[in-house]
Amino acid sequence: MSPAEYLELSFNLTRNEFPEVEAILERADALSVTTMDAEDVPILEPKPGETPLWAELKLTALFPLNKNRAKIERALQFKLGERSLQWQELAEQDWERAWLKDYEPIQFGQRLWVGPQDFQAPDSIQAKLFLDPGLAFGTGTHPTTYLCLEWLSSAMIQDKTILDFGCGSGILALAALKLGAQSIIGTDIDPQALDASRENAKRNQIDAKYCTWTLWPTERSQDETVDILIANILANPLIELAPTLISYLKPGSMIVLSGILEEQALEVQKAYLTDIHWTETKSKDGWIRLVGQKKEKS
Repeated sequence: MSPAEYLELSFNLTRNEFPEVEAILERADALSVTTMDAEDVPILEPKPGETPLWAELKLTALFPLNKNRAKIERALQFKLGERSLQWQELAEQDWERAWLKDYEPIQFGQRLWVGPQDFQAPDSIQAKLFLDPGLAFGTGTHPTTYLCLEWLSSAMIQDKTILDFGCGSGILALAALKLGAQSIIGTDIDPQALDASRENAKRNQIDAKYCTWTLWPTERSQDETVDILIANILANPLIELAPTLISYLKPGSMIVLSGILEEQALEVQKAYLTDIHWTETKSKDGWIRLVGQKKEKS
């Protein structure tokens, strides 16, 4: 019998719970997330950006064997409360490559292309970023990540310093460097996210001297600020961390927030109104991207 290589997690949830739970699982390094009807209708795996139509769902997520089960359960309990979670260990299979058959490259405007290493990027594209699923949260397919990459591809970030708060796979920070940023800081509460970010930087031949990967919270000098802060996390942390995120900005600095459901956008905006002038709101598949600028001191 082949040794176990993966952890499989399964549990039931509702259609309304699915979007935030999916984001939690992706941030926890889920290699795949699939859903089926809780009444055992044949499996239909949603394409990126789609939500299953069933009211009651059974969700199955696949993780590396070394993932901390208790940490994943705590993150889910914050959203779901007490819920029956079933774990089992699975033998080696080429899960990531099987998933890749449904993972197509994505092009953002004329400047940015993100895709698996098996694909060839167009020669005309300035910024080419090669990422495979499974290296922490973020391959560009989820609407929240897509919205941030879309903004980066069209923004004037040449020679800017950028903080990617909750960096996951490092996709946003690395895309920014490919698009001309001067330097980036990627921070996350998960050490494995930082490992994934470093590995993705290496895969994309990005010079480590332009990258700083650090666990959050971390000590920093009072006057340490950046030109652009991007935080693709969830609404509640964005609200709670508003003073902290604002403290990284100098007057005129840009802030880009995502991981926000449409009905949560106003509450998130209110948490920043004293210091941030919101300039743009963009939605995709029920998720919101907010863009703003730190106000000048009066």
